[in-house]
Amino acid sequence: MKQGKKICVLGTGNVGATIAYTIALSGMAAEIVLIDIAKDKAIGEAMDISQGNSHITPVNIYSGDYPDAKGSDIVITTVGIARKPGMTRIDLAQTNVNIAKDVIPQITKVCPDAVYVIVSNPVDVITYTFSKRSGLDKSQIIGSGTTIDTSRLQDNLAAKLAIDPRSINAYVLGEHGDTSFIPWSVSNIMGIPLLDYCKEVSVDIDTDKVLDEVRKAGAQVISKKGATYYAIAMSVAKICDAIIKDTKTVLPVSNYLDGQYGISDVCVSLPHVVGANGVSKTLLPALTDGEVAQLKASADALKSVISSLDI
Repeated sequence: MKQGKKICVLGTGNVGATIAYTIALSGMAAEIVLIDIAKDKAIGEAMDISQGNSHITPVNIYSGDYPDAKGSDIVITTVGIARKPGMTRIDLAQTNVNIAKDVIPQITKVCPDAVYVIVSNPVDVITYTFSKRSGLDKSQIIGSGTTIDTSRLQDNLAAKLAIDPRSINAYVLGEHGDTSFIPWSVSNIMGIPLLDYCKEVSVDIDTDKVLDEVRKAGAQVISKKGATYYAIAMSVAKICDAIIKDTKTVLPVSNYLDGQYGISDVCVSLPHVVGANGVSKTLLPALTDGEVAQLKASADALKSVISSLDI
């Protein structure tokens, strides 16, 4: 019998293993099952984390196969080939879509009621693939989306403004990729419009430069160390925490759109209310006409990619 909350992690590469480790440290799950085609890798990662149980709230972490995922409250998918230096997320598209198409029927058969957190890149495309092929309610399928981009933005601005990044209410929306954008019109610090705050403290913010820095942040890490996995693991853990604790947290995650801002049949990041059943509500900030145009351009770019793929 399942005791406590159970999370399944599909894929135990750098990202999947670090997510499992971060979740274990958080104490949010009583049980974590790791599934990977490279079975020894999954076994080793589970053993390595389990051997630290005396230092944390103990978690039953083990490797397994799809049937072992039964009863999972959350399924996190990181399966697919990793992004390499010089490679865009879209370069991964068809290969990782094919892997997702193979995984979907196997995992949804045993976990029809789980909330799925998609991390595999290109995340919006893979989230769309799950939304179209799984037969699950769209609310159950959440892409990590621009949660990581938003964290990078807040870190970037915090360094420039010398304040706690958690005090910065600024977000990245749209594609997790080269067409993402920052809705500066709704960005603020304790209700003070962010750009007004910058003037008050005499800090000159080049908004175009900040967006460029945020878009390139992941690629810079990859160029230095070969992969990114710590910040995305923390971002995914935050999403999972909202699901496990049913906190109804508003997060910039990717979800299937059906008419919001006139956009349909694509997955992009908007502020969504996330809780035990996945996405319960999509928030629609009062974006400027220019920002709505940027969001639509981002959605159109993804639709163009999707139309070229066999999903």
